[in-house]
Amino acid sequence: MSVTPKDILNKKNLDKRVNVEVIDLSNVTVRDLKFNGDNYEEYINLCSLLENVSSCQISDAYNGISHRSGTIKSIKPINNLKVWGSIFTVETLSDDWGTSALAIDCASEGEILFFKVDNDDKAIWGELASTCAKNNGIKATVIYGAVRDLDALLYMDYPVFASNFVPNAGLALGLGTLNQSIEVEGSIINPGDFFFGDESGIVVIPQELFNKTMISTLEVKLKESNIIKMLNDGMTLGEITGLR
Repeated sequence: MSVTPKDILNKKNLDKRVNVEVIDLSNVTVRDLKFNGDNYEEYINLCSLLENVSSCQISDAYNGISHRSGTIKSIKPINNLKVWGSIFTVETLSDDWGTSALAIDCASEGEILFFKVDNDDKAIWGELASTCAKNNGIKATVIYGAVRDLDALLYMDYPVFASNFVPNAGLALGLGTLNQSIEVEGSIINPGDFFFGDESGIVVIPQELFNKTMISTLEVKLKESNIIKMLNDGMTLGEITGLR
């Protein structure tokens, strides 16, 4: 009898989490954002970290490594949902929402769609696209451009980040490009790079610096947890930082 991927998944408790203090990230890569049957320990340790950190902590960690924030300040959370994953890039014009439909069909389950749009005069994403993307297993949509249908997006269990929102849209042209390098606000974003977004904003980390950034993020998390304990014990931030 052959063993299917579903059989392998059923033998592993993918909901298992370990305490932050014992997380081991020594071998994790972007590929470990998804369980593939052979990376159980890496997947569990990575999820245990990412569920307990913020975009602020990841940005601090990345800045310590690269002297870059990893943020794109014009892109804001639409519905304040936390999400992370590897990026599938898309570039299109604001009057072409058809490329969004193509991207949904071409992206793999668990990926995050990241759109670069030439302007935010028209929306290239809305309720129908979010519904389709979620049903296809895509984790989130990020748009350097505009969305619409906020009456629906605000209450959907599907994370959306964008630069703006407007009520109007273009046409289903499908003339954009998929899964190619894009440049947004001076930052080069490549397919497979790491994305993390929450209420505070978004961070993009090049996949080649993913492991170092995750290890540094864990260090930031542990340091801040220790500071919070000291604050709760009666110390002031000035005392802890040596300013007093």
